[in-house]
Amino acid sequence: MQTFTVAVSGATGYAGGEVLRLLAGHPQLRVTTVAGHSTVGERLGAHQPHLTTFADLAIQPSDASALAGHDVVVLALPHGASGRIAAELAATSPETLILDLAADHRLTSAWAWERFYGSEHQGSWDYGLPELMHADGTKQRETLRRSTRIAVPGCNVTAVTLGLQPLVAAGLIDPARLTATLANGVSGAGKALKPHLLAGEILGDVSSYAQAGTHRHIPEIEQNLARVLGIPEASQHDGGVRISFTPTLVPVARGIHATLSAPLTVPVAEAGSRAGEAFASAYREEPFVTVLPSGLWPRTSSVTGSNTAQIQYGIDERAGTVLVSVALDNLVRGTAGQALQSAHLALGLDEALALPADGVAP
Repeated sequence: MQTFTVAVSGATGYAGGEVLRLLAGHPQLRVTTVAGHSTVGERLGAHQPHLTTFADLAIQPSDASALAGHDVVVLALPHGASGRIAAELAATSPETLILDLAADHRLTSAWAWERFYGSEHQGSWDYGLPELMHADGTKQRETLRRSTRIAVPGCNVTAVTLGLQPLVAAGLIDPARLTATLANGVSGAGKALKPHLLAGEILGDVSSYAQAGTHRHIPEIEQNLARVLGIPEASQHDGGVRISFTPTLVPVARGIHATLSAPLTVPVAEAGSRAGEAFASAYREEPFVTVLPSGLWPRTSSVTGSNTAQIQYGIDERAGTVLVSVALDNLVRGTAGQALQSAHLALGLDEALALPADGVAP
């Protein structure tokens, strides 16, 4: 059985740690290097004590010299930091599969990147959401097969895209009048010390952030749904897809609960059956997306620790809208899990290999 060597940069953070947790028992991906910045030379176990499998690995520098030569490199770094390392690796290890968990290579539009991130665009890579629907009826997993550069989606983006794309593809909702409100666990903000994430601040408090169209995930969501509709990049800024997106910080460690709504474009009387057909068609064969039976609604506690996204929908007849609810673990399904899904496809492995579909309870 073929095995592949893996280096994880940003190994002391939440996302890097989750990648390592999922790789700990992987039969074909073997972690040989962990890298960091201020922690170079220290044992990984001092920073990720739950990862006993890798506790004695010494943390290497996050540079091309330490990362080169591996079959797979995972960049679990802050936005803006992965572009430079990726460029260096391109020169020394062009055949290496690189997974970027930051936003640096997600957007195809330089205009959108510069507007929302305020720095120079680093170019776009193959987008790492295997279930992303295309206007021609295919899905993104076909693009990911044998890819060598993969941009892993944002966790919020994953929840919204999975929840809305079947309805957009079926023409059941107005794609220019989408609304999303998300409750987010604090691990989505990363592991760096931030005063507003201290226990004394977050416990007992709920607050929104990046309000009124300013969140950086907005252009990524609109890009995905434009791809579902087949809208060319040059036309994506003209309003074909528009979403009002409001994230809310809640005092839990991990998880996203998304509440999505949009006006119907079909008669209310037929909307329920057509929505059911759209979700079934989109996700019937998907191992990591579950459309719940009627009467059951997603809960973050049901998906904790798993690579599964749970979805439910309902028709608001009085308002003439559809409501979609999505729950997922932001660190697994929203980050590390779908990174490994994408890596499996790129390496010619079983997409679902060693990925947990079941949650952890209580």
